[in-house]
Amino acid sequence: MKFFDLQVNGYAGVDFNSDDLDLVQMETACACLGRQEVDGILATVITDTIPAMERRLRKIASLHAESSLVRGIVKGIHIEGPFLNHSPGFRGAHPADAIVAAQEEIAERLLEAAGGLTKLVTLAPEVDTAMKTTRLLVDRGIVVSAGHTNASLEELQRAIDVGLSMFTHLGNGCPAALDRHDNIIQRVLSLSDRLWICFIADGAHIPFFALKNYLKLVGLERAVIVTDAISAASLGPGHYTLGRWELSIGDDLVARSADGSHLVGSTVTMQRSFENLQRYLGLDSGQTRLLLEKNPRKAIGLAAE
Repeated sequence: MKFFDLQVNGYAGVDFNSDDLDLVQMETACACLGRQEVDGILATVITDTIPAMERRLRKIASLHAESSLVRGIVKGIHIEGPFLNHSPGFRGAHPADAIVAAQEEIAERLLEAAGGLTKLVTLAPEVDTAMKTTRLLVDRGIVVSAGHTNASLEELQRAIDVGLSMFTHLGNGCPAALDRHDNIIQRVLSLSDRLWICFIADGAHIPFFALKNYLKLVGLERAVIVTDAISAASLGPGHYTLGRWELSIGDDLVARSADGSHLVGSTVTMQRSFENLQRYLGLDSGQTRLLLEKNPRKAIGLAAE
């Protein structure tokens, strides 16, 4: 196996969004990922104040430069936020006080802090009204993904025309209750021939029967499975962190906010995702490899290894 995961916020007890992240922790997470046949990831930094995001990006870039073990697993950085939809439900686990409208200056600051490692940025097209930030990122060779968004069909189409090419964890980062027909899920599905569409295959973020329907409509050749893993991934119940979040994870291994209103990342691993796709969706090994190995690399322009 050579799993490739585009969205890893932490792993094996290590929070990539912690200000205390150090080399021992980072190498611990990378060694665990390697033992579990993960060949590469994008370390993911989520929304916080701009200075906090800059610190965390610089730290990951520094550890990447320092360690061959880290470089062997961390193939780049995914910046998720802070240019997201501010509304409850759509913002998910991203703190409301740190979400801002898209600004080229802020994007430049975050890219500089990441030291050239940024491969993917998730933003909400409706907060990039002139599409200037999307265009800037695309011009830099960075994949832009819509997520935590309630963009209209027209806004999605405009963003795609500028270069947006992906959607982050479809079916999540949106309210539990939506309009029956005109909602962000249906809008994105209508554009699935123009986008890479990512899903979390843990059974909690999307019921497996619904995931089966989504994959049938999107087509396996345009779909990507991610974990959205947090520090609890590969471990059992306990207390964990994701940036500002303090999480208590129970026997079901589902990471929820304290009030239960939304999920906060995932504890699923790529190996478990592989098993879930075969067991609950009936996919064969070739189909699952496409979703967990080949498509993720292709979607961000990395050649298959």
